[in-house]
Amino acid sequence: MIVKTLLAAIVAGLIAGVFMTAAQELRVTPLILHAEEFEGQAPAAPGEPSGEQPAATDHQHSSLNEISTFGTVLALLSPVTPAYAHEHEGEHEEGGIMFGMSRFSGTLLANLVTGAGFSLLLAGISLVIGYPITLGNGALWGAFGWLAVHLLPAIGLPPELPGFPAADLGDRQFWWGATVLFSVGGLYLLALRREISAKVAGLVLLAAPHAYGAPAPLDISSNVPAVLGAEFAVAALATTLAFWTVLGVASGFINDRFLKAA
Repeated sequence: MIVKTLLAAIVAGLIAGVFMTAAQELRVTPLILHAEEFEGQAPAAPGEPSGEQPAATDHQHSSLNEISTFGTVLALLSPVTPAYAHEHEGEHEEGGIMFGMSRFSGTLLANLVTGAGFSLLLAGISLVIGYPITLGNGALWGAFGWLAVHLLPAIGLPPELPGFPAADLGDRQFWWGATVLFSVGGLYLLALRREISAKVAGLVLLAAPHAYGAPAPLDISSNVPAVLGAEFAVAALATTLAFWTVLGVASGFINDRFLKAA
């Protein structure tokens, strides 16, 4: 039964990964490509308009090329965003993304792996807590996954475009990982435990990472227009919400259709 549950989770994850790739191509990827046009330019001086006429140069830096196959997907997961690629300036090699794959192919592969991973994680949690994923509650499972992995961490570390300033990668990874764990624990206590003390503890867990504070860059100057960054953050969060909804509903449908019949 466990093996069938995990196989069903992988199938649901692959479905969600394909959907995620299509959704990214519609809005997220065009914003990333637009932001890359501003890279390699010096930030505008105070009082001057920022990024009105981006001009590409021979040495223009491309974050997504540098971060290999998982570029676009990691761009949606705070704090591992294209901004961290500037820490490895000079390591870029020409020839596409990984193994000569195109950006789209690399993104699709990464989304398939990410979708399967998140789906297995949901299935594992459902087995541990004894609360199965069904078609009736699949969207709710997806919503909680989105809250824990994306929206709550994004309060401190919103999705960032290439060229946006960012704190140290290690600090951001640690804070993001801790926030996800605290958020999962907090949501579990709030949603599935009836004790008042458990609900209070859940609120404390949700608030703790934000009370501590996310790592912030020392220099916040950027040549990428702020409005572009805001559009990207909204598009990234909306896309991941759709991804998690599809993941939860697909998991519930497959569980109801095939696992119960078995």
